[in-house]
Amino acid sequence: MGRGRQKAKHTKVARDLKYFSPDTDYSALERELTGTRSDEIPDEMSKWAEYTADEADHPRTY
Repeated sequence: MGRGRQKAKHTKVARDLKYFSPDTDYSALERELTGTRSDEIPDEMSKWAEYTADEADHPRTY
């Protein structure tokens, strides 16, 4: 008992969300989905190069 008002509020909110149509900035969406070009991506491995060169001289033994 007592769930009628709560259910009615939830139904109203769901209906409002279903038919709500916000203004969409398609150019911002395109920029976000496109990302950066591959030649602009920094080389993430370059900062670890000093460690990999050391391992080539002294391989790990397990």
